[in-house]
Amino acid sequence: MSVLGNVGRAMAAVLVLSAAACDVGPDYVRPSAPVPANYKEMAGWQPARPSDAIDRGAWWSVFNDPVLDGLERQIDVGNQNLRATEAAYREARALVAEARAGLYPTLSGSSNIQRQRTAGASGAGLTTSSGSLSGQVSWEIDLWGKVRRQVESNVAAAQSSAADLASVRLSAQAELATDYFELRLQDSLQRLYDETVAAYERTLRIIRNQYAAGVAAQLDVVTAQTQVETTRATAVAIALQRAKYEHAIALLIGKPPAELSIDRGTLAQQVPGAPASLPSTLLERRPDIAQAERQMQAQNALIGVQIAAFYPTLDLTVTLGTVGSPFSPLATVWSLAAAGGQVIFDGGARTAATAAAHASYDQSVASYRQAVLAAFQDIEDELASVAVLGRQHQAQLVAEQLARRAADIALNEYLAGTQNYTAVVTAQATAFTAQAATLQTQAGRLEAAVSLIRALGGGWDSTQLPDMTELRSHPLRNPDKDVARMPSAG
Repeated sequence: MSVLGNVGRAMAAVLVLSAAACDVGPDYVRPSAPVPANYKEMAGWQPARPSDAIDRGAWWSVFNDPVLDGLERQIDVGNQNLRATEAAYREARALVAEARAGLYPTLSGSSNIQRQRTAGASGAGLTTSSGSLSGQVSWEIDLWGKVRRQVESNVAAAQSSAADLASVRLSAQAELATDYFELRLQDSLQRLYDETVAAYERTLRIIRNQYAAGVAAQLDVVTAQTQVETTRATAVAIALQRAKYEHAIALLIGKPPAELSIDRGTLAQQVPGAPASLPSTLLERRPDIAQAERQMQAQNALIGVQIAAFYPTLDLTVTLGTVGSPFSPLATVWSLAAAGGQVIFDGGARTAATAAAHASYDQSVASYRQAVLAAFQDIEDELASVAVLGRQHQAQLVAEQLARRAADIALNEYLAGTQNYTAVVTAQATAFTAQAATLQTQAGRLEAAVSLIRALGGGWDSTQLPDMTELRSHPLRNPDKDVARMPSAG
């Protein structure tokens, strides 16, 4: 019987034994979570559905703003928080490959070469050479599924990391959209201040003409001047707020503030609705919920890893080598050894480790259910915000129209001599405040729409998580390209 034949038969027996192995520990089943049948705050509110032509990944496209679209698409390129999370995802993928290596044998080799000279009393000597070359295969058979459960845990952890990456991306996208609308609010306020200063200056010229004609008091002139300069001074602060939001956007896309300048624009007047969906679909659409759910499976698999420690281990070692010298035939040396082991007493260490694994799983279940509850609260809050701010904006538009009309009436009555100038100043201030409030409620509506889309998961769903086939591929190594290939939150 040949050496290779013996080794081959031994390896075949091991493969049969490995195929018959079982995985100890509980198989994963997703626990139940508190999911309502309907959203409470959606009663009586029919959100508009975005056009089917809009890319669901680029959820911000519903706002139809090319500047916002261009900024959002730079997040994958430069956002440093996203890059850090992407690196954590690559690490998680590498850990999957590391765990899977435990399913295969380990091959090692060694060599030894010696050259020796032996000299006699006459001075004559003999020089000899000898050497050896050997290889060894070591394999701990995964009889009880310890390695397979570890692989399962690491796969789930990698998927959890992918969901975390999607969550970080979605948060950055939503934060950028919010900052962008705040910047546009500052642009609109700046325009309102400029228009108001111009209107006050026109009134000031009228008052001066009235004073020159002797039909207005000097106090009215001074009051009108004060109104102009006070409004102009307050308008200066708008530039500071705008600059801060522009700087914040630069940070989100990974640029120094000096490298980003956003042209002035106007606040959008149309507020899109978020796509309606049933609460049951939320579990598949929110990346943070998917992350918590995948973490549960990772913890569940680790219970099996700890339980496997109670069972005996089987190690197979095959050694094959040659020894000899160049001047003599080589001899073949081989050995096949199988060794089993079992811990008899460990002071309760394995029992404690298993109990700890169960406790960690229970903790992950509670965290998952809390994440689900928090997600539904988030959505209900934003649904309420969208509805309430919509009603508030409509009421504010009416108030603005009335305030502007009152300001015109007060000025006309003053010019007719039937009203004092204090009433004009008060009415104009009220009109200005109403106009500013209208802009602020409109910005609030846009930001609430962003928050609602974010709460609904953006354009993400759990089908974007990497599967086992993808995770078995080579770990990603190029951060400049890998971020764009990561599971997306948008």
